[in-house]
Amino acid sequence: MAASELYTKRARVWIPDAKEVWKSAELNKDYKNGDTSLQLMLEDGTNIEHKLDPKTKNLPHLRNPDILVGENDLTALSYLHEPAVLHNLKVRFMDSKLIYTYCGIVLVAINPYETLPIYGADIINAYSGQNMGDMDPHIFAVAEEAYKQMARDERNQSIIVSGESGAGKTVSAKYAMRYFATVSGSASEANVEEKVLASNPIMEAIGNAKTTRNDNSSRFGKYIEIGFDNRFRIIGANMRTYLLEKSRVVFQADEERNYHIFYQLCASSHLPEFKTLKLSSANDFLYTRQGRSPVIEGVDDTKELCNTRDAFTLLGINESYQMGLFQVLAAILHLGNVEIKDRDSDSSVIPANNRHLTAFCELVGVSYQDMSQWLCHRKLKTATETYIKTLPRLQATNARDALSKHIYAKLFNWIVEHVNKALITSIKKHSFIGVLDIYGFETFEINSFEQFCINYANEKLQQQFNMHVFKLEQEEYMREEIPWTLIDFYDNQPCINLIEAKMGILDLLDEECKMPKGSDDSWAQKLYNTHLKTCTLFEKPRMSNRAFIIQHFADKVEYQCEGFLEKNKDTVNEEQINVLKASKQKFDLLVELFQDEEKATSPTGQPPGTGGRTRLSVKPDKSRDKSSKEHKKTVGCQFRNSLQMLMETLNATTPHYVRCIKPNDFKTAFSFDPKRAVQQLRACGVLETIRISAAGFPSRWTYQEFFSRYRVLMKQKDVLPDKKLTCRNVLEKLVQDQDKYQFGKTKIFFRAGQVAYLEKLRADKLRAACIRIQKTIRCWLVRKKYLRMRSAAITIQRFTRGYQARCLAKFMRRTQAATIIQKYQRMYVERKRYRQKQAAALVMQTILRAYMARQKYQALLREHKAVIIQKRVRGWLARCWYKRCLVSIVYLQCCIRRMRARRELKKLKIEARSVEHFKKLNKGMENKIMQLQRKIDEQTKDNRAINERLAGLESSYTAESERLRSDLSRLRGVEEEAKNKTNQVASLLEELERLRKELSTTQKEKKTIEDWAQTYRNEMEKMVSELKEENGSLKQDKDNLNRLIQEQSQQMTEKMARSIAQETQQLETDLNEERSRYQNLLTEHLRLEEKYDDLKEVMASSNVSKPGHRRTDSTHSSNESEYTYNSEYAELEEGSRAAEDVTRGMDTSLTLKLQKRLTELEQEKQSLRNELENKEDQFQRARARDDAEFKKARGAELEYESLKRQELESENKKLKHNLAEMRQSLLGNAAAGAGAPGSPAYKVLLEQLNASCEELDVRKEEVLILRSQLVSQKEAMHHKDEKETMTEPSVYVGDVSKLKDADELKQACIGLKDTNRLLEHQLQTQRRSYDNEVEALRGELQNVKEENNRQQQLLAQNLQLPPEARIEASLQHEITRLTNENLDLMEQLEKQDRTIRKLKKQLKVYSKRIGEMGAGQTEGQTSPGQMVDEPIHPVNIPRREKDFQGMLEYKKEDELKLVKNLILELKPRGVAVNLIPGLPAYILFMCLRHADYVNDDQKVRTLLTSSINSIKKILKKRGDDFETVSFWLANTCRFLHCLKQYSGDEAFMKHNTPKQNEHTLSNFDLAEYRQVISDLAIQIYQQLIKCMENILQPMIVSGMLEHETIQGVSGVKPTGLRKRTSSIADEGTYTLDSILRQLSAFHSTMCQHGTDPELIKQVVKQQFYIIGAVTLNNLLLRKDMCSWSKGMQIRYNVSQLEEWLRDKGLMTCGAKETLEPLIQAAQLLQVKKKTDEDAEAICSMCQALTTAQIVKVLNLYTPVNEFEERVSVAFIRTIQTRLRDRCESPQLLMDTKMIYPVTFPFSPSSLALETIQIPSSLNLGFLTRV
Repeated sequence: MAASELYTKRARVWIPDAKEVWKSAELNKDYKNGDTSLQLMLEDGTNIEHKLDPKTKNLPHLRNPDILVGENDLTALSYLHEPAVLHNLKVRFMDSKLIYTYCGIVLVAINPYETLPIYGADIINAYSGQNMGDMDPHIFAVAEEAYKQMARDERNQSIIVSGESGAGKTVSAKYAMRYFATVSGSASEANVEEKVLASNPIMEAIGNAKTTRNDNSSRFGKYIEIGFDNRFRIIGANMRTYLLEKSRVVFQADEERNYHIFYQLCASSHLPEFKTLKLSSANDFLYTRQGRSPVIEGVDDTKELCNTRDAFTLLGINESYQMGLFQVLAAILHLGNVEIKDRDSDSSVIPANNRHLTAFCELVGVSYQDMSQWLCHRKLKTATETYIKTLPRLQATNARDALSKHIYAKLFNWIVEHVNKALITSIKKHSFIGVLDIYGFETFEINSFEQFCINYANEKLQQQFNMHVFKLEQEEYMREEIPWTLIDFYDNQPCINLIEAKMGILDLLDEECKMPKGSDDSWAQKLYNTHLKTCTLFEKPRMSNRAFIIQHFADKVEYQCEGFLEKNKDTVNEEQINVLKASKQKFDLLVELFQDEEKATSPTGQPPGTGGRTRLSVKPDKSRDKSSKEHKKTVGCQFRNSLQMLMETLNATTPHYVRCIKPNDFKTAFSFDPKRAVQQLRACGVLETIRISAAGFPSRWTYQEFFSRYRVLMKQKDVLPDKKLTCRNVLEKLVQDQDKYQFGKTKIFFRAGQVAYLEKLRADKLRAACIRIQKTIRCWLVRKKYLRMRSAAITIQRFTRGYQARCLAKFMRRTQAATIIQKYQRMYVERKRYRQKQAAALVMQTILRAYMARQKYQALLREHKAVIIQKRVRGWLARCWYKRCLVSIVYLQCCIRRMRARRELKKLKIEARSVEHFKKLNKGMENKIMQLQRKIDEQTKDNRAINERLAGLESSYTAESERLRSDLSRLRGVEEEAKNKTNQVASLLEELERLRKELSTTQKEKKTIEDWAQTYRNEMEKMVSELKEENGSLKQDKDNLNRLIQEQSQQMTEKMARSIAQETQQLETDLNEERSRYQNLLTEHLRLEEKYDDLKEVMASSNVSKPGHRRTDSTHSSNESEYTYNSEYAELEEGSRAAEDVTRGMDTSLTLKLQKRLTELEQEKQSLRNELENKEDQFQRARARDDAEFKKARGAELEYESLKRQELESENKKLKHNLAEMRQSLLGNAAAGAGAPGSPAYKVLLEQLNASCEELDVRKEEVLILRSQLVSQKEAMHHKDEKETMTEPSVYVGDVSKLKDADELKQACIGLKDTNRLLEHQLQTQRRSYDNEVEALRGELQNVKEENNRQQQLLAQNLQLPPEARIEASLQHEITRLTNENLDLMEQLEKQDRTIRKLKKQLKVYSKRIGEMGAGQTEGQTSPGQMVDEPIHPVNIPRREKDFQGMLEYKKEDELKLVKNLILELKPRGVAVNLIPGLPAYILFMCLRHADYVNDDQKVRTLLTSSINSIKKILKKRGDDFETVSFWLANTCRFLHCLKQYSGDEAFMKHNTPKQNEHTLSNFDLAEYRQVISDLAIQIYQQLIKCMENILQPMIVSGMLEHETIQGVSGVKPTGLRKRTSSIADEGTYTLDSILRQLSAFHSTMCQHGTDPELIKQVVKQQFYIIGAVTLNNLLLRKDMCSWSKGMQIRYNVSQLEEWLRDKGLMTCGAKETLEPLIQAAQLLQVKKKTDEDAEAICSMCQALTTAQIVKVLNLYTPVNEFEERVSVAFIRTIQTRLRDRCESPQLLMDTKMIYPVTFPFSPSSLALETIQIPSSLNLGFLTRV
């Protein structure tokens, strides 16, 4: 392809820049061959001319299309070069906040210098099991790839983490180990994975320090091998360390620190246990204050020491050893403060009583004198003598520092050794994954021996990396059968030979170390002489003779020779070591540290064998003489050997590479320095990987992906059925040079730049299509606009012409109107003038006529008034004459009437005197009558005749007396009338006078009152008006107050409703949380049970072959455990005891730990169960309180209460009636003997007593008959030939006559005697009970008498009260009495009801037993020779005929067979299809009913226990089969509902039929077993959810995200080396239809099994939550899925799921709400993301997403086509600002393991138990229907 085709106008290129390394520019004109420069325009608009190199004529690098920027894999870029790599990393790091990027097989990790929420357990679960290319780059993806390859290929793996200090190597390695520990788990309960992770804080404390580049820099290299067993679970680990930086112990540069452990001890010096260390602030010690930076911002050293100590404890290093370590570390600090002074020029001395030296000697337990001497002296040995030489101050100080470094190195090695011991395991290691955390390439201003070793190690690692990359490329080409040529890549073997070959740098260094007078200068000269002319990679600096330069693969490095020999020899004074060996510490830590110390100077570099792995360790050869110095290994030699072994280990494993990049030197969060990044990219080999890839075919597409992406470049005729052939034909047309691509078996390989060329063709085609579409649309829009304008013009013309016509018509109408107005105006003026004249004439006539009428009226008025005066005068005169005549006549009448009255008075006085005389006579006659009466009474007994005469006289006398009395009464009346009239006259006169006076007074008063009334009326009217006004204002105030009260009441109602709703919601939330916690504990308990069973199996299998071992039969143990109340717990205890007996010689700590854990879980489970019950009670109470405001009563309880109330009312009425009769009878005769025999009260009581006695006799007769029947049945069992019962004597006598055998007669006689004895005993018992009842009734009678007396007393007291108080007191007393009686009667009635129910149940049981015994005896006693129609005399008790009671009887020995056939060997498919749902549950319950019916406690227990254990066993065996789990979930729930429905609890019986109520359990309360079965149902439900999740998990991502449901919407982008799963549906790929079919299969299976609809809704809700959570999590972790087209696909898929819910009628189950986060994420991908209005809309729309999720989606949003736009950083910051106030969890991913708490609403069955038939296919023929 010619350059002119690519370097065209507007093509973008990269040009070098001194500040930014590379700068982007755009061509202003096309490039032509031969041009010497390019016309470019920078991004800021500056135009420049870029000169081309005249020699090479190399054009600048082309820039990749925008849609390729930000790719997950750098190899997916079309143009692979340094600026493209740098720009892609910068865009991902700065704009998208993504720190991980793939570069082929390398993971590039950029340190963000900020804690990111991407390492939680949810992220680990999301990456677990995923392919490496399917998810966004992550350290977890690399760890998962290593773990998967180890399990799949059974080959050991290695993860090589490299980078310079501060790049994040240690953190990356730590996260990789955390991933392995989380995913694989531990093979034992020893918490190995926790110990592996616990080694990190220890190694960081003793091996990490703060540097200028990193606050937590690892100053040593380490290789950790994590061992796995054959099930790929962690069993242990081993650590090897390399080249500890010992010089840091005694010296630190500015802004650096010593190792963390020293500062942690100084910060914790105030603790009591550290007082003996005599430490203080870090600034007080020389070894910790040199860097002048003792504190790291944001790090609490005291807290870090606590973490370190906890890690020590977890790894088994006890407190005494920890204190010993801390003492040694404190001694090092004190040793550094020992001040050495000059004595003279050749000697030094330590002042006496040096405080720090004293502290050092006390801490390490050595002599002060010895240590002070050998710090300033040394011993020299010759062949014959030994000399002690003094040391000058400088040498003594160096010796002191060397001792400090040596002690710390030994301590470091000791800690590593003990960490390895804690991590080692006895289990055989099957495979391992090694994590190498090693220093990266280093170059400083002054580079010494440490940098030389580090760069040497990186050279070796880079060589291994290059070979591995080349090997992978070769394998890929061979696999695709593509011809390949040898790719030229940089080989650093010459550099390695320069360092490690014979006569190399290390060899010459070791040789110089052996020389007696060897020095750094002489060694440098040897280097110059040996390599300066022979090796091009070795150079000498111009201005120095004590340095050399090596050309490494990354850069040239200048090393200073000063200190090389000393560091390589690493010597220490032997006598100082001997002093330390003689330590008298309380513990032997120092002796243990120096037990292998050599007698003279020894190298102390970290040996590679301290980790306990013998086959990879390097140990000194003990067979040689240790004292010979020529055999001592130097630090360089040890490092070379350990490095060689490391490379052998890495070569034997499959490596995975993590390259850590430090983005800037200032530790600024998300700040990118291009210069520093390019340096590290060159040093770590990333660019070399790019170069190797670019040299071949870096871009690789599958045929399907190529066809899908570049379908737009094909014509319809080019598309063939064979897509491979189609791609081949099209590509040959598009790219003429066939060397630019190769066709493989499954992929197409492209040279660098070819994908960009194809993208350019695709973009041009799409642009041309867009232009055509725009042209057409613009034409359509313009034509549409023209048509609108034309239509508008016509409309305007029409309206204009109409307007003109209307104006003309208006003018004509106005002219006509003006003419008419003029006409009427003129007529009006003339009419007005005429009317004025007419009105004037009329006025004049009116005035004249009025004057004449007034004159005539005056004359008539004078005449009329004269007549009136005359009339009045004449009338007055006539009245005066009449009054005088009237007065005279009245006076005359008065005189005449007075005269007559006097005469009448005289007559009356005469009559009055005659009446008095008669009274006297009459009085004497009465006395005579009385005497006669007495005489008559005396003579009545003598003579009857006299009596008759006396009676006649008496009657006549009586008549006369009556007449006289009537006359007397008449006279008395007349006299009284006369007196009254006389008095009346006088009184009338007085009254007349008084009235006259009163009249005058009244008139005065009347006037006064009228005046007052007028005044009062005025005042009242005024007051009334005021009151009306006040009343109006009060009414208004009242209305306002009423309105305010209504508003407040409404507000209070709304507030109360809201508060109640909130409280209810809070209670529901708390209840769900408690349920979830309780169910999680059940899951944990089940997991521990399974683990415990596995351990028992392992221990049992491990002890099978032991001699003398005796293993308990599992069946026997299970049977024994079945007899316990709670079998699973007892079985665990029994199993633990058995395990202890079996493994007596083994370690029992694990078993004890499990038992303790189980006990804790049991206690916690019980407490949570109680708490759950309390929460449920609170919830129910709150629900009841809320419902009480809207509901009046609940159905079944109100019906029961109404029935009970009616019964009580009727009973109360009856009692009141009886009481009224008693009162009437008692009140009828209130004498003292009212209660005596014969009285009505006594009769009433006696009648009631007789009625009670009669009822009692009836009951006794029934009992007697039943007992006699029992006796007869007993006799019938003894006499098999006898068939009659003993109820009828005649039949018994007839039978006795038939007996022929004396024995039979004797037995019959004995039976009769027993019967008589029994009847006699019953009669005596009844007599005693009768006597007791009589006594009780007498006592009641006495109480009634007392009550009667008390009532009479109260009645007497009430009679003394006033009538009103009497009535009130009697009513109050009666109300009190009736209330007390009513309460007593209610209590008695409840007791009687309970007694009656109990007796009825017992009577029913007895009657059934008697009937069964009678039937059985009848069948068993009927012989073939007897008559079939022989009469059988039944008991005279009415009862129903025998029918099935819905029970199944089985024998005790058939229980195992029942459980085996019904549970263990049952095929769910056959039962679900052919039989009724829940049949096993019904059969088990019917068997349980029979055990309850026969009152067999043990049978009930064993049946329930064995059933529960069997269900658990079948679930453990077939727990991954959805059909089995669903089947037993449905049956367990049905069994639980049956236990509730037939429990006898009224709350569960309200929906039962009367027949079902008869089948309730009668003897046992199984409420506790209901809880156990409910827990079992919860466990089955959780197992069902896990089973469904395992089935759905592989389908979700493929069906919801990757599959193109709407074909052609999504586009495929280049995938790079890490091939991701294709979004094109191939054969075997899951689609959305697969998910829907699977959901339908789940639903139909559960419906067939009879699962409760409410439970199905909960299952579907959980299914949809899993689908939504998994889809959203993958969307958040996959940059390639965050596009506009993918959002459309997701919304369409969600709509299909909603349609499925609608078809199944499950829209109300809450499943749709679980998809809300996914729906909002899809909407977020599709909405506009530019302006502040868009940000506001996004914030209001995405309520179900967290802020972290919203920002993550916006960061990951990637345009698939170049026409889409990326989301700007400013917009994302705007979103973050608006969402800052949200209170939510910072968690990024949804918890896919979360299970909603399940509830089992009560669902009664309408199926009658007696109608259930057991099919023969179940093999349950041993069950008998009862």
